[in-house]
Amino acid sequence: MTQPDTLRGIGESASLARIFPRLPSSDYAIVGPGDDSAVMSAPDSRFVVTTDMMIHGPDFRLAWSSPQDLGWKAAASNLADVAAMGARPTALVVAIAAPADSPVSLLEGIADGLRDACAALAPGCGVVGGDLSVSATLTIAVTAFGDLDGRAPVLRSGARPGDVVAVSGVLGRAAAGLRLLFEHGVKNETPDATATAALRAAEPALVAAQLAPEPPIGDGVLAALGGATAMLDLSDGLALDARRLATASGVAVDLSSAAVGDRESLDGGEDHSLLATFPAGTALPGGFRAIGAVVAGSGVLVDGQPYDERGGWDPYEQWSGAAG
Repeated sequence: MTQPDTLRGIGESASLARIFPRLPSSDYAIVGPGDDSAVMSAPDSRFVVTTDMMIHGPDFRLAWSSPQDLGWKAAASNLADVAAMGARPTALVVAIAAPADSPVSLLEGIADGLRDACAALAPGCGVVGGDLSVSATLTIAVTAFGDLDGRAPVLRSGARPGDVVAVSGVLGRAAAGLRLLFEHGVKNETPDATATAALRAAEPALVAAQLAPEPPIGDGVLAALGGATAMLDLSDGLALDARRLATASGVAVDLSSAAVGDRESLDGGEDHSLLATFPAGTALPGGFRAIGAVVAGSGVLVDGQPYDERGGWDPYEQWSGAAG
């Protein structure tokens, strides 16, 4: 049986030659991959920039995620941060550190996932550069750029009492998918690919919400155009991220339990939905739906009562040290 090419076997230059053709191009790049830096157009003269890492262990498990899943999620999580500023994603820079004995198909699959996510979630956005290195732990670092199209950015600090609190996207599905993966995608306390495959077939929507989320990227621009006063990406859980918005704005966020749903929706992270506030009476744009109100005070309330549960995701507190 022919052994697959490994990163150690073919080296960096040949690995790059294998993945470059698979990466999505950016409609906004003047000079793309191949030089020491990309050159981007910036019609607005301003741009937003964000970065995020995914590390094997605390952020994903190879027994659960395919390489395509990893590329998709790496793109989606960063595109959502750009959208949360009311900007249009234009480019990604991707750095990957992988064990030397990894098959080259790992990088090819990640590249395919990046391409597919950009095409589906942010057409015109592409990969304009990056880096490859070696590490005992697979790590994917993405930096994303976006254009404000002449608008002011939508910050976390603009919410005012009387505003409507609204969300676009799902709540709690990624957490439900992760719970199922831990409950049924594990054998003998170790993540198992066979068990995960069966779970994917049984609960495709919930597993996909965790492994390959589909945030409503286009609704970020629609929120800005629709008068959003504050906005952020729900990466760490509704209650935790709503508290961040409340703190930045010097207000309280009162959520409706009837509109939000169960504790998994309040405390579960990684949906990468968009949480925004709008002046009262505003016609909510895109897929936004009302889930509460901004009131005087501080912190997060549910039906008028303080919500002090420590839900959401904090890797320093909650990662067990396990991989798989």
